[in-house]
Order: sequence, then C-alpha cells, then structure tokens
Amino acid sequence: MPDILPLLLKLSADLPKTTCRQLHRIVVAMLAMTGRVTQLGISRWTDKGGSYRTIQRFFHTKIDWTKLQWLFFQNFLARPGTVYLLAGDESVISKSGKKSHGIGRFFSSIFKAAIPGLAFFSIAIIDVNKRRAYPLCVQQVVRSEEEKEQTKKRKQKQKNQPKSDAPKRPRGRPKGSKNKNKADVPLSAELQRILAQGQEVMKLIQGKLSVTHFALDGHFGNAFATAMVRQMGLHIVSKMQHNAELYLLPTPEEKADHPRLKYGAKLNYQHLPEELRVSSTTEEGYCTEVYQATCLHKHFAELLNVVIIVHTHLESGRVGHVVLFSSDVSLEALTLIDYYSLRFQIEFTFRDAKQYFGLEDFMGIEELSIKNAVGLSFFMVNLSRH
Repeated sequence: MPDILPLLLKLSADLPKTTCRQLHRIVVAMLAMTGRVTQLGISRWTDKGGSYRTIQRFFHTKIDWTKLQWLFFQNFLARPGTVYLLAGDESVISKSGKKSHGIGRFFSSIFKAAIPGLAFFSIAIIDVNKRRAYPLCVQQVVRSEEEKEQTKKRKQKQKNQPKSDAPKRPRGRPKGSKNKNKADVPLSAELQRILAQGQEVMKLIQGKLSVTHFALDGHFGNAFATAMVRQMGLHIVSKMQHNAELYLLPTPEEKADHPRLKYGAKLNYQHLPEELRVSSTTEEGYCTEVYQATCLHKHFAELLNVVIIVHTHLESGRVGHVVLFSSDVSLEALTLIDYYSLRFQIEFTFRDAKQYFGLEDFMGIEELSIKNAVGLSFFMVNLSRH
C-alpha cells in the first residue's frame, strides 16, 4: 500500500500534487473497502485527510482521464516489441431518476432489452501477446434531442410501412444515375462520436505506439463503420451478418470474356470452394473448417479480407458458420480470428469496473461528477492489473 503514492507521483505531469494526494487516499480506500463504492463509502475507508468533503472536491475537479490513462500505460504497462491493437465497445449501466446527465434508454445485452440508464463507449489497448485489455478512453454516450427524434421516426416508419405489391424496378441501371464514391458515406451521429473519440486516441498515441487494427463487434460490421475506421487511419476487424452478399474476384477466363466485369461468382456459404480452405480440425464431436478469400461487397468501397468459420456437428450433421472480415487484405486467416477473439477482453474491463470499482454504484448526477466516477473506475482497473 505505501508504494502507491510514489507510483502516482509519476503522473504529476498531468495531475496537480493536491489532486494526486487525494487520488492516493481514494485508491488505497477502494482497494481495501467492501460494499458499494460511493463517495460517502470511500470517505469511511480513508485515512486522515480523506474526509467526505475532500472526496467531494476530488469528484468535482476537472481531470483529463484519457491523458492520465495513457501516461500510466506508458510508464507501467507498455512493453517494447509487443503487438497492440485497439478495441471498442459500449457498456450500459442501469440508473434510476431523471436528473442524471445523459440518462436515457439504452439496449443492455445483460437484460436483452432497452433499460433506463447511462451508456459509455470505451476504447482500450489490447496487448496481443499478454492477451489483456487496458482501458484508455471512456466517454459517455449523450444523445441529442434531434437524434432521439430521428430514431423515433425511423422506428415508426418501419412499423407503419405497408407491404407493397407494386412491381419491382426493372433490371439495369436507371437512366441518368451517376457514379457515387462508396468511401464518402454519411456517418450517423453514433459513428461521428466514435470517430472523434478514436481520432483523439490516435493523436495521443501517434509516434509512440504502433497500432494498425481496430477490433469492433458485429454491430459495426458494415460499410459505414468501415469508412469511419479508415478515416482514423486503421484497419477494421469485425463480423458480418451470416448471409452477407459477398462476391469473389472475377477469374482470368471471366475477365477475358467480359473485360469490364467487376464482380465474380457470388459466395455460396453452403458450397464453399475447396481451394479457399485454410485449415480443418475435429474436436469434441465438431469439425471446424476455416476458409479465406478476398471478396467484394456492393456496399463497401474496397476489397475485403473475409474469413468464414464453418462448424459441423458430426453426429447430427447440423452446420453453422461465422463471417469475419477486415479491410487489411494481407492479414492471415488465423491472425484475423485471433484479433477478433481478443476484442472480448474489453468485456472483462467492464466486468471489473462494475464488480469491484463502483461503475454501477456511483450516485453523482452532474456531468463532471459522472465523468470522474467513470474515469476513476477504469483507472482502478489498470492500476489493479499493474
């Protein structure tokens, strides 16, 4: 415990010494305390100089937690010669009342429904060799009234949309239509928030840490999210829908017959070409086959590195598949699978922050108080791991 203060003093370049001493008392209390992690609870576990009023002052002090996390990572967690990648995900915590900053209804994967609460989007650095995620930048998701209204109108439109019996548009390109740049796509308010957060992270680590890939879950397995990640100067690693319409590149024979042909044969997930198979293993009654191909999608601007994992239950014959992809066409199949599986490490940072460090317990309602409570929770995740 006494070694924590010298450790925190190394962060004094971005943290005033008074705030650093307050943080030291809070850290020691949080590592020792039981029960809910609230401001009052912390004050009861601190030594002399950690009164309730002192804790309140700390939670109402402006602190740049992203810079603090990066400085801590640089000093104590970074390892030379290690491969790193970024991962992003959203976490929702339940919250009652109406006065908390940014409160709304967000979908919770735990409850499988939209619940009243607060949402936070986290970007973490993942150590590929150590297989561990370190939170770096956490920002609250605050939806504007305009965004809420747009979502409401879109859902209402989908609900009231009648089934049309009108004839389909004839095949071929409509007369007068013009080419569109698929890379120049409009980003939703959600993707604009993540882009700004990601650019802040890249500006912070540029020249100090070599990161080339950004792992995201299946919610971001689309052309819009891919364009967002490319604007950050990174390659996306994510998952597509199981029925995504993918096309192989045209063969030399097809090109000879149709020189202007862009799309080759459509990928049939039930009958994948043998020449695309990378590996096949059998374990515990399941046969797992991995296929890799460079494909085109009509909504994406560039070539995609697609990896398809096919699971077959040998006894019943049931077959299922998963489609992973990356904008980095040079990435090997097993490496791509490994990077996507490592994305789940960010979930453990959410678990630790909620279970041990008060992410579900804080009772502040003001923007600054919430920001400090969340920043402290994720800082404790990194500190405890060190």
